[in-house]
Amino acid sequence: MKRTLSIALITLCIMAFKPLWGFFGHQKINRLAVFTLPPDLIGFYKKNLSYITEASVNPDKRRYAIPEEAPRHFMDVDHYSDSAFANLPHEWESARVMYPADSLEAHGVLPWHIHRMYLRLRDAFMVRDPASILKISAELGHYVADAHVPLHTTKNYNGQLTDQEGIHGLWESRLPEIFSSEYDFFVGQAQYLSSPQTTAWNIVRSSHQLVKTVLSEERRLARQYAEKRYSYETRGNTTVKVYAIDYSRAYHVALNGMVEAQMRAAVKMVGSYWLTAWIDAGQPDMRKLMTYQPSAEELERSRAELQKWKAANVHAQPHE
Repeated sequence: MKRTLSIALITLCIMAFKPLWGFFGHQKINRLAVFTLPPDLIGFYKKNLSYITEASVNPDKRRYAIPEEAPRHFMDVDHYSDSAFANLPHEWESARVMYPADSLEAHGVLPWHIHRMYLRLRDAFMVRDPASILKISAELGHYVADAHVPLHTTKNYNGQLTDQEGIHGLWESRLPEIFSSEYDFFVGQAQYLSSPQTTAWNIVRSSHQLVKTVLSEERRLARQYAEKRYSYETRGNTTVKVYAIDYSRAYHVALNGMVEAQMRAAVKMVGSYWLTAWIDAGQPDMRKLMTYQPSAEELERSRAELQKWKAANVHAQPHE
């Protein structure tokens, strides 16, 4: 609910831009992540590059229709005081023992959901289901990218607690749309993640450490620029109020490369999650899935075999 209200506030203040990384940011991150993949994997993803790019925003589209979707995009780390990373279990079922599910969801389930999506992608690779591989890959990329946004890790997600309403759209939509053409997105190859579960929590922890700077630098500049923070731009037949170019540039400089660094990290991490799921599924030959569409019967048989495998290995690998 509160994220829905945030969207309304951002729309009123910065009407030209969508919340979260914005469609622009999510699509760019997923698209670039494809080019971090090794030869055995990149062909399949490149063939489906348009889908991987366009479907990256599907989770945001669902946020208005499916109540359980919104909590998957954030986690209010500061709700848990200093104990979030020390005491919160990384396993969802263990966390539910400590807190009611509705309480956890009220304050966001992002790191738990990233791991859940990784497991789904691994399973999709294991049953050789190309449609599910693509769908889950695109959406996993969305959540991993969200975890790299500092304002997704705080209850002050839109500066509403510090009289900075609109900062969410400024940080993750306005700045990337203006300045990302200047960024260096050569991030190297995706890397295998020894613990996708722990990695998700580490991403959230790292992003949360940036919250103080995100807020304090904008607050400092707001005092300096006052009403000069805003300007008007024409979009089609509509004139909209936006953060002024000069103000956006000053904030971008004050952040000292933060937005670029977070986008670069997101690109590589999305590719790394895809790669890890593929490796953990036994590295199926993706060339055979380039044009293959399994029948419903084949998929059902593969899923049944997967469930038997899980049952036989559940004691050895309870969480991963």
